[in-house]
Amino acid sequence: MTNLEHNHKFIRVKLTKNMLITDIIDKFLLYCRTEKNFSVNTITAYSIAMADFCIFLKAEYEGIPELEELETDDIRIFPGWLHDKLLTKRTIKLKVSAVKSFFKYCYKKNILITNPAALLTTPKVDKKLPSFLLQSEVKNMLDSFQKEDHVQARDLALIELLYSSGLRISEALNLNVREINFSQKYVKVFGKGRKERVVPIGSNALEALNNYICKRSLFPMKPNEDALFLSTRGTRMNTVNAFRIIKKNMLNFTEAKQKSPHVLRHSFATHLLDRGADIQSVSEMLGHASLSTTQVYTHVSVERLKDAYKKAHPKA
Repeated sequence: MTNLEHNHKFIRVKLTKNMLITDIIDKFLLYCRTEKNFSVNTITAYSIAMADFCIFLKAEYEGIPELEELETDDIRIFPGWLHDKLLTKRTIKLKVSAVKSFFKYCYKKNILITNPAALLTTPKVDKKLPSFLLQSEVKNMLDSFQKEDHVQARDLALIELLYSSGLRISEALNLNVREINFSQKYVKVFGKGRKERVVPIGSNALEALNNYICKRSLFPMKPNEDALFLSTRGTRMNTVNAFRIIKKNMLNFTEAKQKSPHVLRHSFATHLLDRGADIQSVSEMLGHASLSTTQVYTHVSVERLKDAYKKAHPKA
């Protein structure tokens, strides 16, 4: 080790000895929120994961060691410890990912001279095919609304927008009235990590939105309320109400196990790919960080083709 490397190591070790691991975790979570722009749900999940990691350290080492004392073998048993708690693979994967991100942060910020979690592996999770609606089910559901009623007009506009543009429910509920571009037929939304994207809106959704906006004043809202989707109290609709509305309207029209806003997003992607849409374009509209996330919808289409083949082919 050169003198320069030794001095760098000394500075880093001195820094961590003056800081509790919980203090560094707090700085890490702040970094995730302010610099990485992680969602509130992700920050909460990471916070719980790091709390579990501290509990693990206390249980295994009779007290939390100094951060620079931890080596790869010390951290490698963390997934097994979580497994013994009877947690699911998906939950274990999330918690291990949080710990890996924490040590990556420590290395990046010169708190540690090496990253002991760099070789830590995350458990593979069996991918479940997303639940989606048949095109006929979507049509029957949308045709069931009474457009003259201002509440049903709102519910129809919300469902039409989610299905037409594949938005996450949080993205739709964060929209303001002026953000719908009727002339250009698109909407700008901020997805995960506050990444902005432009998504087209279909003519049926635009018609439903226009009908709802014309009736929006019938909700008891404040004069300066900009939210596009309002609750019956005239405030911005929250996710709990949105889930309840969408589940209620799906109940009579589909046998899909899941009945939630995300099912409309799944249906949007599946139906586009079924009709020959380019997977790259679909990925961009969904706001996915990589194509691998979108490829699950191609598996849905393939499975549907297999089912159709088995039912129809005499030699299947």
